Amino acid sequence: MSYFTNNHQLMNYHQALKRHWPIGSGVTEAACKTLVKQRLCGSGMRWKATGAEVLLTTRALIQSKGRWEQLWSEFMTGKVEANL
Repeated sequence: MSYFTNNHQLMNYHQALKRHWPIGSGVTEAACKTLVKQRLCGSGMRWKATGAEVLLTTRALIQSKGRWEQLWSEFMTGKVEANL
């Protein structure tokens, strides 16, 4: 009961649905499965944290509409530097 009492203002599901906002965790869980699990959990794969971070960052950019092109454009104009 304490949770509902303290967070009732965050539970305006009717308004969220009216605005077509997701109210469940399904969207997040699907993104994790698509971006992370399918790529990092292949048979025999082993990853160090830094390698996985680079791979997942790149994968997220590619999977997010327009973000790879935006990054590449900024890289080519010198707005972003590569940390190699």
